[in-house]
Amino acid sequence: MATSPRAKATRPTLPPDEAAPTNVDLERYVPAFLTWIANKLSRGASQNYLAVFDVGIETWRCLVLLAIHGSISAQQVSRIIGMDKASVSRCFKSMQAKGLIAMGLDADDGRLRIATLTKKGRALHDQILGVALERERAFLSVLTPAETETLIGLLKRLHENLPAVETATARYVAQRFPKAAKRGAAREAHDGDE
Repeated sequence: MATSPRAKATRPTLPPDEAAPTNVDLERYVPAFLTWIANKLSRGASQNYLAVFDVGIETWRCLVLLAIHGSISAQQVSRIIGMDKASVSRCFKSMQAKGLIAMGLDADDGRLRIATLTKKGRALHDQILGVALERERAFLSVLTPAETETLIGLLKRLHENLPAVETATARYVAQRFPKAAKRGAAREAHDGDE
């Protein structure tokens, strides 16, 4: 009986402590590959963007979202791409000083600050876009078009599965390290009160 490509993959069971491997197999550990690739791509992009355009990768990431949305808050940027909100706020401050964005208050929520892309910011985005797309083209050049589509689909599914990773991690920590789990829960409750 054939299964659909969307069928849920079976998850490996949690090994008992005594059967747990003693080392990570770096030839097969997917988080390491994803981290290495992301770090090296980001570092290379940042070096090029700084050298040519005098902006780093954080500014480029914000420019991308601003070009798509026109205006966006630091909270939205943080939620979409996972940047720390304080880092986004610092990036917005720098972008505003360079005339790449204008800051204003949200019409619906006067407490929320919104960044809006300026003409200068859009022009910078359009210049960097060529470099970014060339880097992507070169990166994917080892794949066929069909493999690229498969990769994109797999990455989207993995991205959507990140909440399950956090849930599984919390469950594992609660089972194996209950004192740490209680400290974490107390810290979250404290942070929620502020």
